[in-house]
Amino acid sequence: MAYETVLYEVADRLCTITLNRPEKLNAWTRQMHLDLKDAMQKAGADEEIRAIVLTGAGRGFCAGADMGGLQAIGAGAPAGDRGATAGGDVAGGSTLAEFRMPYSYFPAIPKFIIAAINGPAAGLGFVIPLYADLRFAGESAVFTTAFAQRGLIAEHGVSWLLPRLVGLPAALDLLCSARKFRAPEALSLGLVNRVIPDDKLMAETRAYARLLADTVSPRSVAVMKRQIWEAQFQTLAEATVQANHEMELSFQTADFKEGVAHFLEKRAARFTGR
Repeated sequence: MAYETVLYEVADRLCTITLNRPEKLNAWTRQMHLDLKDAMQKAGADEEIRAIVLTGAGRGFCAGADMGGLQAIGAGAPAGDRGATAGGDVAGGSTLAEFRMPYSYFPAIPKFIIAAINGPAAGLGFVIPLYADLRFAGESAVFTTAFAQRGLIAEHGVSWLLPRLVGLPAALDLLCSARKFRAPEALSLGLVNRVIPDDKLMAETRAYARLLADTVSPRSVAVMKRQIWEAQFQTLAEATVQANHEMELSFQTADFKEGVAHFLEKRAARFTGR
């Protein structure tokens, strides 16, 4: 299907989802929220897709909420359903209630998600990639939480996410000052995993995604992704019990048999996700 505010492309078992309002620096709207969630769930349910890349069209990733909408709210218009959702759960993803909130659903998608941050990422455009599994930033990327400069607060779970990535003092700094900072500082803080020259960002991001598509079990990735995200709410004992159960299940899969066979036969893997 065609979307109003995102592009959806599949090639070589990779799905690229692009926020597509380049004339507005991909500023966030309710329609974009609905489109992105539907696209993510569609990719998550497609057995042929092994990884998802999320990026922005034009010279920015996402400039945050569309200022027209914020201005209307400030003038007294109702905020509307800021928690609007689309679609349901995807088989194989986490079913924790924490990952069923309006913007926290990325961990419930059973595919590896990489955010390729290709320019400004502000406000909600700062929060969204934090829910991805990895973040690669172009050299020109600029970040700001922005909320304090708009008289707003730490939205949509960023007060939980950000300290886990950068630590409590740095999270307080970035949220309360709303200062702008660039990709090298984001890397030093642990906010992004790589900084890549702008003209190589998508190629290198897709190369990493191809590594996942070609060399590892998609079932293993889905289970481990679920384990890691759910472990944020578990004790060590609970995580160990879950891991022991998942290990027993993995011994019964075709991907386990293929994992042993391709190693012993010294050939490329042919994982099916089963």
